[in-house]
Amino acid sequence: MRRNDREVTDPAKIREIIAACDCCRLGLCDEGRAYIVPLDFGFAESQGRYVFYFHGAREGRKADLIRKTGWAAFEMDCGHEWVRGETAQQTTSRFQSVMGGGPVTLLETEAEKRTGLLAILAHATGRDQWELGQAALEKTLVFRLNVEELTCKVHL
Repeated sequence: MRRNDREVTDPAKIREIIAACDCCRLGLCDEGRAYIVPLDFGFAESQGRYVFYFHGAREGRKADLIRKTGWAAFEMDCGHEWVRGETAQQTTSRFQSVMGGGPVTLLETEAEKRTGLLAILAHATGRDQWELGQAALEKTLVFRLNVEELTCKVHL
């Protein structure tokens, strides 16, 4: 990270920023070209390690690339605000962002898929208890990114 003065390393602050984000952009590689898709997400954290959960259609470009490459980068951000100065040099933007990458895998078992979907719903709604129908578990592709690389940056 070029601007070390903006780097966040405090685990509680990183968790707070992730929780404040409502979209995670997943970056996949498609034959040497970037393919980026914005997604709803859920997450879990244990001993400073993050797992992100996503869902989508069982077939399509995203699913194909996950099956093919098994790796994804991610980016999420929040707290956007333009600060207008008297001059162009005094104009800046405020933000908080988290970026990284790791292995991404499709979840196969009902228990894994349930865990992922409940994490997504909890993050999106703030509610932990949901009934998930069998059809939803069977029809929905649920996948997990185990974060191996993570940086967090804040400019406030």
